[in-house]
Amino acid sequence: MLVFFKERLVLLSVPKTGTTAFHTALRDRADIVISDPPELKHAPLYRYNRWIRPMFQKVCDVEMDVVAVMREPISWLGSWYRFRRRPFMEGKENATTHVSFDDFILAYCKGKRPGFANVGSQARFLETQPNGCAVSHLFRYEDQGRLIEFLEARLSTTMDLKNENVSPAMDIHLSSQVEDILRRKCCDEFSLYDSIS
Repeated sequence: MLVFFKERLVLLSVPKTGTTAFHTALRDRADIVISDPPELKHAPLYRYNRWIRPMFQKVCDVEMDVVAVMREPISWLGSWYRFRRRPFMEGKENATTHVSFDDFILAYCKGKRPGFANVGSQARFLETQPNGCAVSHLFRYEDQGRLIEFLEARLSTTMDLKNENVSPAMDIHLSSQVEDILRRKCCDEFSLYDSIS
């Protein structure tokens, strides 16, 4: 998470959406940088609303705009699948080494997910809170140009982005039957992604 106080802007770090590269590019420009532990770096909107937002409201009497990135749901899950297939994951509980992508997705669709498929939810991460706290500016991962243009204009800066924390490249395929199950079970993910203009 990055906080830019003068510009009244907070950049959330949705996992597997390229935000580590933005953190590196903008960390010297930010007023507050939360990079560790991962539970705070990747704090979802509900955690921001509970702990960070009240600090700015009560101490500074300001409301911050919240910026976030969302990745196309199948691509997002594919990135998690590939990330957990790295060689050093072999033998670990959350490794996908011996699991097909179809089986990973089917496990993700279960009510109680096994460790290897327990990767969270972008829709839950970005969910508007009962008190109205919401993401002000939501960008598609697949349209990095719009996000870069927005941040450079809002922060009066230029960025030099480098690829970081990239999942290994591999050819993965999702069967149409399993995709149908995913779209049915996780329709909120697809609806939110489709709503991004």
